[in-house]
Amino acid sequence: MSDRYDEIDLSRIKSVPFDERDSKVSVADYGRPLKGGKGFRRWFDSLPDQLAANRVRELVKMMRRARSSKGREIIWMTGAHVIKCGLPPYLVGLMKKGYMTALAVNGACAVHDMEIAFFGRTSEDVAASLEKGIFGFSKETADLLFEAVSRGRANGSGLGESIGRFIMQEKAPHRDSSLFGQACRMDIPLTVHVAIGTDIVNQHPGFDGAAWGELSARDFRIFCRRVENLGNSGGVVINAGSAVILPEVFLKAFSVARNLGAPFNDITTCNIDMIQHYRPSENVLGRPSAFGGGSLSLTGHHEIMIPLIYSALMS
Repeated sequence: MSDRYDEIDLSRIKSVPFDERDSKVSVADYGRPLKGGKGFRRWFDSLPDQLAANRVRELVKMMRRARSSKGREIIWMTGAHVIKCGLPPYLVGLMKKGYMTALAVNGACAVHDMEIAFFGRTSEDVAASLEKGIFGFSKETADLLFEAVSRGRANGSGLGESIGRFIMQEKAPHRDSSLFGQACRMDIPLTVHVAIGTDIVNQHPGFDGAAWGELSARDFRIFCRRVENLGNSGGVVINAGSAVILPEVFLKAFSVARNLGAPFNDITTCNIDMIQHYRPSENVLGRPSAFGGGSLSLTGHHEIMIPLIYSALMS
């Protein structure tokens, strides 16, 4: 250990019980996916033959094409806001129906999903918790994730699989609402791409950076393999609600696959967000589509756009 610079002593941290902090989102707030019926289909078909309406239609068409073609990928990448907006039931439904072959998330998704699975609520009030000096210091959240990582490391699993398997093995009360748990149950690769310092578990003295880095690095290799298959066999990749981390991870996975010879000449990429940011616009839309594929940008609130796409696919 270098003694050149002082390090803070995290052993001095005081954690708090989960029940002592407020949570703004619960499973009771989650959406209830509905298959689009005749009324929805008439409404959907009545949308103008213009702009975003046509882009939604094109995305639905390309996802149906990928689902019906053997070997094609439908890769989703989501930020934590998608969980906090009550959308996991839609994503789980897409998994069940073959409209998601892989899911990549950031570290915050792991935190929120673990809390939902075991406690049925998540998303603490950051301002109120900062005022009390307890933001991010839920003892149970950290302990559950650390145990999942410890078991997964012993089993040689990636980070996403480790958390999903732990949720299912421990029979978490709300495991049916867990993206991680259901992805594990359906054998769909869910990969977690962490950045140390961005997630609340990094604040706890029990955080093992070597273990988390090892498992997240394994997840990156798993993700690269699916992106390589996307480049060779075609398909769709959707980024929803990640402005920096997942667009950067996708670009590096894309580069790995290009190095290995994947042509990427038959893919569709889509970015769904409330604001179209630089990195998704370049790394998800612009640069990949330069190889012969297509790209679509959809601007809107996730809690509206994803249910709309879900119902259109199911109608």
